Amino acid sequence: MRGSASVPKRTVVAFHAHPDDEALLTAGTMAKAAAQGHRVVLALATDGGQGLAASDFHDGPGLGSRRLDEARASAAALGVARVVWLGYADSGMGGSVPPPTGDRVPFVAAPLDEAARRLASLLAEERADVLLSYDARGGYGHRDHVRVHEVGAAAAALSGTPVLEATIPRDLLAAAVRASARVYRYPPEFDIHAFTTAYSPRRDITHRIDVIRYAAAKRASMRAHASQASADGADRTLAAFLRIPRPAYDLIFGREWFRDPALPLAAPIRRGIFAGLG
Repeated sequence: MRGSASVPKRTVVAFHAHPDDEALLTAGTMAKAAAQGHRVVLALATDGGQGLAASDFHDGPGLGSRRLDEARASAAALGVARVVWLGYADSGMGGSVPPPTGDRVPFVAAPLDEAARRLASLLAEERADVLLSYDARGGYGHRDHVRVHEVGAAAAALSGTPVLEATIPRDLLAAAVRASARVYRYPPEFDIHAFTTAYSPRRDITHRIDVIRYAAAKRASMRAHASQASADGADRTLAAFLRIPRPAYDLIFGREWFRDPALPLAAPIRRGIFAGLG
């Protein structure tokens, strides 16, 4: 039963590029929706097999398999009902796109219409009320994240599903990174100035979701992605996040943001992902 006349129950599909992306961008919103009785589905484009991780995580079944297991643990912490992998391989952060492995094609090498149909089929199967995707920049520009935006927009059009693009106000993010750099030594390759053009300007934000009550679930989601907090001889951003003591962690990660491409600029801020759905 999808709900009652007084309290309609919805279904949200959160579409992410790699395991652990959900923990950083939408985990609080997913946990909040699940706690309110809505059905939450996590859709992953890739297995994250090209991600950075300590060498131990590459042994045995391989990094991609381990990261999918981590995504399932993250989903359990958030109350997610189902995890779906669309079957694509991780395209890697930069350089040449890796070749296909068997029948697993790198996400950015897959035809847009094919990937969109896969996602649209899931949206139809789940009778999704809203799709969570990414903004046009793919957040910080990772090519798989940009592809999530493209595929998400195309699938939403095919299925007629409203879409909200997960993002962060870039001015707020840039200020937070500058402030944190005073007390945290980022690795040399970390470009602080890149955040001045990442994600979305504040004026584009249409939804600001208060998730502070679900910060513990979001932290558990992050902790589930152990491989992404690991590295040989280096520190990782996720590991640094997990060292932030509470309640500081709750304050930093207590809000999540989205933009609705169907709403005009300067539209009133909405406080829930189902606002306006009727």
